[in-house]
Amino acid sequence: MHWTKVNVTGSILHLWFLGAILTNLLELYVKLGGLVLVGFILGRKLPVTVPTRLGQFLFWVGVPISIVSFLRQSSLSGQIWIAPAIAYLAIFLGAFLAYLGIKAQAYFRNTVPQSPTQASLILAAMLGNTGYLGFPITLAMVGKEYFAWALFYDLLGSFPGAYGLGVLLAARFGGGIHNHWQIARPILINPALWGFGFGLLFRQVTIPTVVEFCLEKFAWSSVTLSLVLIGMRLALLKSWGSLPQAGMSLGIKMLLVPLILGSILPLFGLTGAIAKIIVLQMAMPPAFATLVIAETFNLDRDLAVTALAAGAIVLLVTLPVWLWLF
Repeated sequence: MHWTKVNVTGSILHLWFLGAILTNLLELYVKLGGLVLVGFILGRKLPVTVPTRLGQFLFWVGVPISIVSFLRQSSLSGQIWIAPAIAYLAIFLGAFLAYLGIKAQAYFRNTVPQSPTQASLILAAMLGNTGYLGFPITLAMVGKEYFAWALFYDLLGSFPGAYGLGVLLAARFGGGIHNHWQIARPILINPALWGFGFGLLFRQVTIPTVVEFCLEKFAWSSVTLSLVLIGMRLALLKSWGSLPQAGMSLGIKMLLVPLILGSILPLFGLTGAIAKIIVLQMAMPPAFATLVIAETFNLDRDLAVTALAAGAIVLLVTLPVWLWLF
């Protein structure tokens, strides 16, 4: 009788937990999907210069101030410096698996993609949208308490990985003019990194309640605008070619890498909400930086565009899987 009651109670708790996840997911899809849809519609109607201007505003003002605000509300306790280390593990693992995929394709099909296409395949497998898309999803599913883990993962891991390792890879396989300053400049002048540093120093400074309130509202408004901007940019992506090749990169980036590394997170002492944040960041679709780098270094732009658009759709399917597993 006692064990029957325990089993019934366990089943009820399990159902309640699954119901809570489904409710959170539904709310997330409504909010995020609705904002991206609004951006998609606006992107079709408004001049092309609008998403460009909005992107510049978020890049120089919105994102840095948001980082300062969220850092004031986040906990920096624990092994938070391991977050960027795992980001680099994810980047290198994605690149290595993509390289093996290219070699396997050459072996079984006797066809070798051109160098620019190889570079785009590897970039799409190694670089994730951990900022504009990863931040809102992390905030919605986990909250602000451990949001600093997502910040450390992105700003000290994904971002230098994109404009450091990513640019080096593009310079190796692609064309265009490139030098050391071209590689270093995006990192050194990036306002998000400056906002991150200022936010760390500004965490313990006491400010008036009304200023704190306005700072938080501005931060959430910037998150909203970033989702609208994603919709606007997706509206401008017209190419769905190269889908089979993009599928290989997406399978590596959004399935294999988070599954492999997510399963060993407990070895680093990462469990619970923190592990969920890391997995969500690893499972994000390819970053818009892949398209920027492809255009700058004359890589396979069509492949980059296809990976971006398809990855955003695939995320709707993979997101509940990762929340259930972790």
